[in-house]
Amino acid sequence: MAAGGDRGGREEACGHESYRSPLASRYASPEMCFVFSDRYKFRTWRQLWLWLAEAEQTLGLPITDEQIQEMKSNLDNIDFKMAAEEEKRLRHDVMAHVHTFAHCCPKAAGIIHLGATSCYVGDNTDLIILRNAFDLLLPKQKPEETVNVKESVLGVCGLAMVDVAFCAGSLHTQSHCVEAPLLHLLERVQQAFVVQQVPAQLTTVGKRCCLWIQDLCMDLQNLKRVRDDLRFRGVKGTTGTQASFLQLFEGDDQKVEQLDKMVTEKAGFKRAFIITGQTYTRKVDIEVLSVLASLGASVHKICTDIRLLANLKEMEEPFEKQQIGSSAMPYKRNPMRSERCCSLARHLMILVTDPLQTASVQWFERTLDDSANRRICLAEAFLTADTILNTLQNISEGLVVYPKVIERRIRQELPFMATENIIMAMVKAGGNRQDCHEKIRVLSQQAAAVVKQEGGDNDLIERIQADAYFSPIHSQLDHLLDPSTFTGRASQQVQRFLEEEVYPLLKPYESVMKVKAELCL
Repeated sequence: MAAGGDRGGREEACGHESYRSPLASRYASPEMCFVFSDRYKFRTWRQLWLWLAEAEQTLGLPITDEQIQEMKSNLDNIDFKMAAEEEKRLRHDVMAHVHTFAHCCPKAAGIIHLGATSCYVGDNTDLIILRNAFDLLLPKQKPEETVNVKESVLGVCGLAMVDVAFCAGSLHTQSHCVEAPLLHLLERVQQAFVVQQVPAQLTTVGKRCCLWIQDLCMDLQNLKRVRDDLRFRGVKGTTGTQASFLQLFEGDDQKVEQLDKMVTEKAGFKRAFIITGQTYTRKVDIEVLSVLASLGASVHKICTDIRLLANLKEMEEPFEKQQIGSSAMPYKRNPMRSERCCSLARHLMILVTDPLQTASVQWFERTLDDSANRRICLAEAFLTADTILNTLQNISEGLVVYPKVIERRIRQELPFMATENIIMAMVKAGGNRQDCHEKIRVLSQQAAAVVKQEGGDNDLIERIQADAYFSPIHSQLDHLLDPSTFTGRASQQVQRFLEEEVYPLLKPYESVMKVKAELCL
């Protein structure tokens, strides 16, 4: 067995004989896993060394075309075993890879990492990875691009797919696929509006779905904002003063500025930090994980609602033909996708505490107790977000609604929900609001006792019909109990929300909205 700290030995352990994070081995997409892989990381280090050398050559340092070409030719020629051995010997990951790169680039060995500090490759690579990880969560916006579904991971526009599934068709009702827009289907399906898990008033399936979509729209905007706000650390030297580069260019301040700008542009960033310590400010990591944690909260709330509705048999997530819900109970149809989302969303939400703690305890220009923590929390946050978004999209594509079950529940609860309308009708007929309230309170408790203690049906309306006090409105009871009169402006609100907020937000992503999410497990 590999000794503790023997990284090379651990990397040789594979398959079923070594612990692997379930996020990578079981849940997250291969594309997101690759972005956080050693190969991607260390290849980016080499790319950064190449960009630095190219810019230094352009600005007059004695670096030859042959050295540049040698570096280009060996960007992917990474000897991971040698790097592991070097790191074990040197106890320094960056210098281990400097030596490993230099080994296959003997002519360029003397100019690799020239003027740079470890954070030149470390922090800049992290920023490139964060940007690219956001791009996997956010669908590509240019319609002319050829979009690989897995690469664009329709994650937050699982928001788009929630919209497609709920609002633009492909909604399953009673196991039959019904192609119909939200306003013509879901807005005819009333549901109990629940406050503190107690039926309070009627809403519609469509209105409830729009509450979910509204949260996801906010997440989409926040993810894009934080992604677009990312800045490159750039070429800043050991503690951010650029002293080493000023020395290389013999005090030429403009060339140092140009060097920083050139490498920033080569990396695909529009801006770099003007001020840094040894690292970019760790507040950036807080911003990144905060929006991912907020996304986790949205997904948890949505999937909790779906689980509660599944318990009521009003709504179900997809359940495959050969899927097994329980090893002991063959009849069970567990909402396992929603359960998984809730479980992983909790993990995602707590990860933000890591960068909060890290940023708060950085000493002056930098303290190295940030490194090991960041290796874990940044990758896990994106792999977790990737997983729950793919899973949520898969849920939304096959969500099943059972209107008949909803109708039956409404019949049970509607008499209680109608009491406010009955009171208003009695007042209009000349009654006293407080007397009417007390009468209905007493009758409601009696009807509730029948339901709870005797298992009978809700007979509140029969009690009202039998009470002479309510005779002025007996003829109005059928109208007062019409479910369609209890949903207020839900339909109009949904239509306006979709047209003014959702559709414009999703328009840039039209080219990638029709792709299905596939789950391996």
